Amino acid sequence: MLNTASRLAVVALASASLGQSTPRNDAGRVWTFESLNNLKVINGTAETVTYRGRRALHLIPAADPRESADSITAILADSDFTNGTIEAEVAGAPRAGAPETARGFIGIAFRVQTDESRYESMYLRPTNGRADDQVRRNHSVQYTSEPDFPWPRLRKERPETYESYVDLEPGAWTQMKISVSDLRAQLFVNGAAQPCLIVNDLKLGNTHGRIAVWAHVTTDGYFARVAVHRQ
Repeated sequence: MLNTASRLAVVALASASLGQSTPRNDAGRVWTFESLNNLKVINGTAETVTYRGRRALHLIPAADPRESADSITAILADSDFTNGTIEAEVAGAPRAGAPETARGFIGIAFRVQTDESRYESMYLRPTNGRADDQVRRNHSVQYTSEPDFPWPRLRKERPETYESYVDLEPGAWTQMKISVSDLRAQLFVNGAAQPCLIVNDLKLGNTHGRIAVWAHVTTDGYFARVAVHRQ
């Protein structure tokens, strides 16, 4: 388990707060965004807003981001996760003025280490889900393990292994469920019975860490709920 000093040792350009987690049952917890407490935001800030009828956390990139930083990570500071499921409701689309390559990247990081740059993640590329280009559709969802296994390396070394297709709509509320067991993770989208992505070799190994919501700096990203059920 992380000790108190480790939990507080966060290098962040800004910090915001997340609503107190509420007991779900003996198997897990639910984080909602009705109030702000215990959220640590790296490379940006956060606010609570109403988006498409839902109370949500909105991630905002830093005006002067860290050199080479391309994402905003908001860590649930009191979380600690090894195996189980993580459910989240997310909505992402490219920000106004974002480059043509922006895809609305948005997702969940898990097993975030004391060094917050090290984590596993699964995320969506919402504008790829209904693209006319089949190759883009094939890259609708992605697994990465930062910082050693970013998507360009994984795509080059093991093409088609760590990304896949699923139907997505930019800006719409989307349900994500990540099921993790030791070195294996599966991603389910919008309540599907079958996973759209299966990873059998999580790169950080069989470890534990915190949970975070994640978005690219070019993404207008919202999160309405995160629920964790531990094994």
